[in-house]
Amino acid sequence: MKKILFLLMVFLVSSTALAQDPALLEKAKAEGEVNFYANITAIEPIVETFSQDTGVKGLYTRVSTSKYLATVLTEFQAGKLMADVLQAPLPIMNYLKEQGVLAPYAPPAAQSYPDWTRQDDTIQIFGIEYVALIYNKELVKPEDVPKRYEDLTDPKWKDQIVMPDPSTHATTISWLVGLKEKVFPSEAAWRDFLKGLAANRPMFVKSFGPTPAPVESGQKKIAISMPKYIITKAPAPLAWAQVDQPLLGTPRGIAIAKTAPHPNAAKLFMDYWLSKKAMQLLADKVGEYVLHPGVFPPIEGMDKAKVLPVRILSDDEIKQWGAEFKKIFQAS
Repeated sequence: MKKILFLLMVFLVSSTALAQDPALLEKAKAEGEVNFYANITAIEPIVETFSQDTGVKGLYTRVSTSKYLATVLTEFQAGKLMADVLQAPLPIMNYLKEQGVLAPYAPPAAQSYPDWTRQDDTIQIFGIEYVALIYNKELVKPEDVPKRYEDLTDPKWKDQIVMPDPSTHATTISWLVGLKEKVFPSEAAWRDFLKGLAANRPMFVKSFGPTPAPVESGQKKIAISMPKYIITKAPAPLAWAQVDQPLLGTPRGIAIAKTAPHPNAAKLFMDYWLSKKAMQLLADKVGEYVLHPGVFPPIEGMDKAKVLPVRILSDDEIKQWGAEFKKIFQAS
C-alpha cells in the first residue's frame, strides 16, 4: 500500500509540474490527443514520452521545410487544419502569424528561457538550426581540420566540399549573410572568403539533409552542414570542426494553431516540449542545439561553442542574395 501511495504521489507531482495547472491536464486528457506538425526529423522519442507521461496521445506529422507553408496555409484556408501545435524555422512561423494561423499563448515553461526567445505573444523560440563544418575524421588529419571558416578557401579542399546550393537554399543564404554581419571583420574579407570557397568548386545539394552522405562515403571530405548529423548518423565517422568563431543558425519556433482541434492538449504539449526533459531528449537523440539553460547536445566541445541566431532575411533579400551567390559560384 505504501508503495502504491508513493507512486501515486510521484505521478501527481509530475503531472502538476508538466501541466502547471492540474485542471489543464484533465482537460487535455478529455480531448485525448494532440496533433503536432513539425519540420524537425526524428522526434518520435519526445512524442512517445509525452504520451507516456501525460496520458494524452501525441501525433507527429513531419512536413518538409519546402512544403511547410503550402501545406499549413492550404489546410487552414480550407478550414481543415488538423494541427494543434506548429513548429518550423522562425521565418515560416512569422509568416503564419501574419496570416492569422497562430493563437496567443504564454507557456509557463518558457520562463526559464532567455528573454530574446519570447518575441511576441504567440511564438516561442526554443532552439537554433545551427550550421557548422563537419568532416570525415578517418580521411582528414587532425592538423588539417579547419580552425576558421577562412580555411575552407585553402586549395587542398578543392573538389572536397559539399554544401546546400547557395543560390536557392534559404538557410544557407541566411548563413552566408550572417557570416558577413556577425563573423567577418569587413565585407571585403567576407567576399574574399566567398570567392575562395567558390574557387574550390563545392558540390551542391538541395538542402542540409543530403550533405552528410558524400562525407560518410568518402566521396567528399568536408561539408557545410549541421552538427546534429554526428548524432543521427552515428556510427558514421563524422566530427565537427571546432572553429574559434561563432556558429550561426536560424531560430526554431513553436506555437499553437488558432483553430487547434484540441486547444488544451495543445497548451499541455507546448509546455512539455519546452520542458528540460523534452529539450534534453531533443539534444541527446536528435543532436539539436536548444535554448533551455544548461542543455547541450552530446557533441564534444558543443557546450563551449558560441551559437548565435542569424538575422531573419526578407523574401526579397533571399532572392537578391541568392542571385548574387549564383554569380559568384558560377564564375569559378
